[in-house]
Amino acid sequence: MRIVVLTGAGISAESGVPTFRGKEGLWKKYDPRELATPEAFRRDPKTVWEWYNWRREIIAKAEPSEAHRLLAELERRRDLWVITQNVDGLHQRAGSERVIELHGNIWKVRCISCGARYYDRTVPLREIPPRCRECGGLLRPDVVWFGETLPKDALERAYQLSSEADIFLVIGTSAQVYPAAELPLVAKGRGARLIEINPEETPITPYADLSIRKGASEGLRKVIEEI
Repeated sequence: MRIVVLTGAGISAESGVPTFRGKEGLWKKYDPRELATPEAFRRDPKTVWEWYNWRREIIAKAEPSEAHRLLAELERRRDLWVITQNVDGLHQRAGSERVIELHGNIWKVRCISCGARYYDRTVPLREIPPRCRECGGLLRPDVVWFGETLPKDALERAYQLSSEADIFLVIGTSAQVYPAAELPLVAKGRGARLIEINPEETPITPYADLSIRKGASEGLRKVIEEI
């Protein structure tokens, strides 16, 4: 039996990571949509990197939530995959190995000159904006910004896994950002049991076989007892 889990900001909120889209995610009164764009980076890479440095410092202090750890433990016993919209890397820190990152990873950088990609976990950054260790070119966060397409390989794998799921869990996502929001419907259309864990109703709620109005950790404990 294959279990596929789609996670959003709600699972990391329990780790103290702001959503960065809500009020608690504002930085110097900037709306994230003003900073997380290729245009903003071309215009002012220093300010964009100052924002990402602030985010990296917050995430570096965070610990995986109980929900992160429960999924990692379940992966060791079951055929379980995580598809995440988060860029914080907390699933991997909790021990999950089968993780598809739809929006990239905040700890990875990409050179806009030579295309080099690598992890850089330096906190705080020594130089803002940082430079490529390979060619000295300007680095950018290796994440998906507004107006950019999702990585093809990750998206194709996410659709494949969703179509093969026997149980599809949706944890802590508003289910409003596409194409990720379509994945639960793909799974449902192929006969998967669809379970939603979210304190609030979402566009997925009408399609769910079970909706648990709890936080990520409490709701996941209930699901694990059942499956």
